[in-house]
Amino acid sequence: MSENVETAPETIETCPVGEPQCRVIDKMTALHLENRKLSKLVHTDTLTGLYNFRHFIRSLEQEMERSRRTLMPTGLIFVDLDFFKKVNDTWGHETGNLALVQTADLLGRFVRKIDIACRYGGEEFAIILPSTDLSTTRQVAERLRAAIEETPLLHDNHSLSLTASLGVDIFKGFEGESPQAFIKRADTYLYEAKNNGRNQVCTAQYEVEENKTQVSHEEKDALHGLFNDPDADH
Repeated sequence: MSENVETAPETIETCPVGEPQCRVIDKMTALHLENRKLSKLVHTDTLTGLYNFRHFIRSLEQEMERSRRTLMPTGLIFVDLDFFKKVNDTWGHETGNLALVQTADLLGRFVRKIDIACRYGGEEFAIILPSTDLSTTRQVAERLRAAIEETPLLHDNHSLSLTASLGVDIFKGFEGESPQAFIKRADTYLYEAKNNGRNQVCTAQYEVEENKTQVSHEEKDALHGLFNDPDADH
């Protein structure tokens, strides 16, 4: 999990008059620790330990604003477990919860400390990748897709295969759009992956710039003569 949740310090300063015990400071320390726990609960999904939807929205707004200032792209990956309702209906909700926890653990292995992995809701997850271009974001998504497919869920002497569909897009900083519009774009590619057969990554298809350098016919003839003239100096 990315370490950008605001937390209270672990302890308060010792007694200013040097007393070994101070009820006021002890109480303040307990209050700060309780505030720290509550702050974590506000931002964390209790089942998976990932950040929750509330933290996701807040973080996405911050990273999009950073992209507007720096013009460095922000990557976004949506992950949705395939046929999750069937898992719950066939094996029970306890097994379904284990599948969510295992997927969350895999997300944790494939993201950097600056990335923000969240449980978006239900069986859907989201990952924000600051300062990450489309190619790299897609590579992360593809590695994650393969890891989910290659890591069966082991429970009660049963091995349950899991797959996921993923949608990928980036915010390049100069688009005049809201976080909701960015989410909708990435979510569109997720459903494209679902509709195309699942267990795949779908993403935006930005045009690759072609090499616009043009060489005239005269230049081509000159180069041809240079490299094919047996009398040319070497």
